[in-house]
Amino acid sequence: MSNYKTVFFTLGILQIILGLFMIIPLITQIIYNEVDSGFISASIVCIIFGILFYLSNLDHEKKLNLPQAFLLTALSWVTIAIFGSLPFVFSNIELSLTDAFFESMSGITTTGSTIIKDLNNSPKGILIWRALLQWLGGIGIIVMAITLMPIMNVGGMQLFKISSNDTTEKVMPKTKEISVRLILVYLSLTLVCCLIYKLFGMNFFDSITHSMTTIATGGFSNYNESIGYFNNAYIEFSSIIFIILGSIPFIAYIKFLNGNKDIFFTDIQIRGFLKIIFFSIIIIFLYLLFENKIFSDVRILSIVFNVVSILTGTGYVTENFSLWGNFSSIFFLILMFIGGCAGSTACGIKIFRIQILYQFILNQLKKIIYPRGIFIIKYDKNNINDKSLSSVISFIYLYIIIFFIITALLSLSGLNFITSISAAATAISNVGPGLGDLVGPNGNFAALSNFSKWILSFAMILGRLELFAILILFVPSFWKKY
Repeated sequence: MSNYKTVFFTLGILQIILGLFMIIPLITQIIYNEVDSGFISASIVCIIFGILFYLSNLDHEKKLNLPQAFLLTALSWVTIAIFGSLPFVFSNIELSLTDAFFESMSGITTTGSTIIKDLNNSPKGILIWRALLQWLGGIGIIVMAITLMPIMNVGGMQLFKISSNDTTEKVMPKTKEISVRLILVYLSLTLVCCLIYKLFGMNFFDSITHSMTTIATGGFSNYNESIGYFNNAYIEFSSIIFIILGSIPFIAYIKFLNGNKDIFFTDIQIRGFLKIIFFSIIIIFLYLLFENKIFSDVRILSIVFNVVSILTGTGYVTENFSLWGNFSSIFFLILMFIGGCAGSTACGIKIFRIQILYQFILNQLKKIIYPRGIFIIKYDKNNINDKSLSSVISFIYLYIIIFFIITALLSLSGLNFITSISAAATAISNVGPGLGDLVGPNGNFAALSNFSKWILSFAMILGRLELFAILILFVPSFWKKY
């Protein structure tokens, strides 16, 4: 166990930080005269455990090998979800352990699925804690995706290694400096989003909470109707902009600050992401126009908003898109899988994997036409080696397999086909709302069985941590090798 002192040392620091963040909802409760013992108790428990982990593993060399890095990644999210669930258990809303863990896991993985039925009348402390969980989860996954996952060679993320041999590709000399800059960019975007929401009509509290869940592409809202509650075109348009800003690689912001002013126009992943948004909007628009719904039941802004929200895994809704027709439902299901850019707060398979898969398929077709031809897959002017290619393809294959397994397991609990398949998709892709009446835009996950909630919770962390970071821990040979 001494080999894992760094893991527990780091977990201790994370728990202390999490406990300190619980002071914010406590202050909120005082302001709104809603004080109960929930956050005080949860904060004390969290900080005590954190201090114990910290002190008991203080005297050692702070280094991580590969298995420890994987273990730390998984345990960080699991322990934060566990301790993050304590305020839900101790508070006046009195959620069960299963429901509290589900809500916490949904928050920290920026999924946005909820089991709280009456958000409109929920305590302010609980609402801001949900937003904080998503905000922390958003910055957490950005830092991990850019600094840690490429080193771990998770699912093709090695393509985004910062410490490249080519010095021109180095963004910053030190990982610590990168992390600091990422946090500053993340915080700045949140503050700007908050100010704009306030300017366009949100009250102070709503603007704070919704800005955090917008930039985190998490989708937790203070209202059952989500963003649709405000019925404000300016707020919806602002949300679209900041959701997109949260869904592009945050390393692009660092490159921009370092002098690369064209990065947002030249980055292949960003361009692909914006193209998918544009053509998805056109497809849904033409379908609804053909169905004669575009000028009667559905606003054009609503089409843009919901396409962007579902594609990025944000999960905000302005209308019940399940009522737009069968094609729209299937199309939104596809968008759930695609997701946003790597190195952002967005989820799903990620744009770069879709782009590489597209190139791979084109090459296979070319080989059929020209059997003796030699075709090289390139990504952003760089050759894709076999290791990276196999990593991407295996990730997508595994993603689909796990999706079907989760769907099958959910169906065992008695859920119908639409609910099972959409709940599985929204969990593994960290989107939030599913399809149908039960888990759709106008529903929530409260009515699901405990079995289904635990399955979905596991799916959330699988999707959030790029599958391999979790599944590798269950392979005995991995531990024997190291």
